[in-house]
Amino acid sequence: MKNAAYIKRTMSGTVFDTCNGLFLFLFTMLMVYPFLNILALSFNNGIDAARGGIYLWPRMFTTSNYEYVFSNKTLLRSAGVSVLRVVVGTVTGVLANALLGYIVSCRNFHGRKMMRLLFIITMYFSGGLIPTYLLMIRLGFINSFHVYWIPTLLSAYYMILTSSYIQNLPETLFESARIDGASELYIFSRIVMPLSVPMLACIAIYIGVSHWNAWFDVSLYSKDGRWDTLQIILYRLLNQANALAQILEQQRLMERMRTIQPQTVRAATTIIVTVPIIFIYPFFQRYFISGITIGAVKG
Repeated sequence: MKNAAYIKRTMSGTVFDTCNGLFLFLFTMLMVYPFLNILALSFNNGIDAARGGIYLWPRMFTTSNYEYVFSNKTLLRSAGVSVLRVVVGTVTGVLANALLGYIVSCRNFHGRKMMRLLFIITMYFSGGLIPTYLLMIRLGFINSFHVYWIPTLLSAYYMILTSSYIQNLPETLFESARIDGASELYIFSRIVMPLSVPMLACIAIYIGVSHWNAWFDVSLYSKDGRWDTLQIILYRLLNQANALAQILEQQRLMERMRTIQPQTVRAATTIIVTVPIIFIYPFFQRYFISGITIGAVKG
């Protein structure tokens, strides 16, 4: 009986391991396939790619796409700015959020609940884009590298993560260190930081990825192009490629466009805009007439 139970358990475990491995393999392929497809398209001829049917391997191999991207002279400098932004923003963001999380988790700090509440409010309410832009102007951060990392130095979400992690650490460590005369900064640097490495690494990944992918703030605050990042350069190249594709499409449609004039286009647009109202008006006509009649009687 014991051997039968052991064999049955082993077989079920084997089946589970097989199904689990198959599921993980399919799930991994779902995650990897989009990247492989984009990679194949990047090395394929553009005109041929428009036909579709490219999955894992380029049909007409070419490097002209990358040559077009790397032909931009400011690409290398922008890549350096992106790397600098990631390094500075990640290091300062991790340190600032870890220190803030330690402050709001200290039990002997009486204002920690109010400080936590104030930061949580910022998760749901913000000043908006225009007030933020005006604030950056007042602070002198326009066309400056500081606009990339100082406004994003503190985050309520990361503060909650760090404070929750620090609160789970043994309080006796902090109490014994205070009894020995250690300062709060010493406790933070020598006890909290080494014990919070897994949590800080997780936050560092989040902050680093957000800084690396950011482009909208660059378009707002980098007016002279001195601090353009790699992402904004690639975004502009993508827009140029889209505009070029539209021009080529218009050239292919020139034969059909010969019979079209602006006057006829305006007439067609007028019809498209008017027809829905013509169909809707009969259903509301009686309400429209009664409303006019009531208004006339009251007048």
